Amino acid sequence: MNNNTDQLEARRAARREVVEEAAKLLFDGKLVAFPTETVYGLGADATTDKAVAAIFEAKGRPRFNPLIMHVLDLEQARQHGVFNRLALKLAEAFMPGALTLVVPRRPESAISLLATAGLDTVALRAPAHPMARALLKAAGVPVAAPSANKSGRVSPTTGAHVAEQLGDDVALIIDAGRCRIGLESTIVGCIGDDPMLLRPGGISREDIERAIGRRLRQPEDTAKPAAPGQLASHYAPKAELRLDATDVRPGEALLAFGPKVPEHGGPMLNLSPAGELPEAAANLFAHLRALDEEGCASIAAMPIPEFGLGEAINDRLRRAAAPRE
Repeated sequence: MNNNTDQLEARRAARREVVEEAAKLLFDGKLVAFPTETVYGLGADATTDKAVAAIFEAKGRPRFNPLIMHVLDLEQARQHGVFNRLALKLAEAFMPGALTLVVPRRPESAISLLATAGLDTVALRAPAHPMARALLKAAGVPVAAPSANKSGRVSPTTGAHVAEQLGDDVALIIDAGRCRIGLESTIVGCIGDDPMLLRPGGISREDIERAIGRRLRQPEDTAKPAAPGQLASHYAPKAELRLDATDVRPGEALLAFGPKVPEHGGPMLNLSPAGELPEAAANLFAHLRALDEEGCASIAAMPIPEFGLGEAINDRLRRAAAPRE
């Protein structure tokens, strides 16, 4: 019993030590990759232009594409954004969690204008993952943190995925195992009284609409993103991706879903043999990466239902399959 207690205390001490080291690195303007319940984030002090610029450089990310600011709670979020009645209702329902709210930026906010791509809005999220929350508490500042991967590529759901793509560009990777949800946060715009679904994600449209008692509006297409994850080509493996596949062509790998799978002698991974969307969401990026490593020129992806988390899964698949610039 005492031995188990000693081991538990040793693990807690090790976690405290790595969090303290990560917070110091953020204070020094360095990049730290850390886990959230959605995907791993590439974090920098959101109040320092030079640190935020390092995110764009490491990812190869266009500077017109805004970042999400990670905060500890609603109190800290309201120091940087203006929350109307609707935004407060959503925050109370889903913060902390897999929801990002885009709200008007407070003029007195210390968040770098580079992080918001010069927009008069700011994207704010309070993650639920205990390691992310410990880091944010220790850092004491909002942390800008897009997914910890090269821009446009498949998002990371393990520490190893981060190391594969970013390597020495990151001062520290806090590896806490696999992300539970496996899809980025849902982004809702709360500008005025007309809520807008800017990006489907880890919380379904249906759950959000139930919480606010009204429908979410779809954004109009725009060349300049109003929120992260809106670029047409994104989340892409090296292989071409063929969607809604009911068969498998010669030389293709298969990204399957459900119990009925086409006959196939090549590489195959099933997002959820039972056809469960939460399991499919959690497996999506890891399975895309694994199939990509098989070296096939194309990956055939079976149809995914367009409801619940299926909306977010299909969004990622469509962006992964879009023509690349």
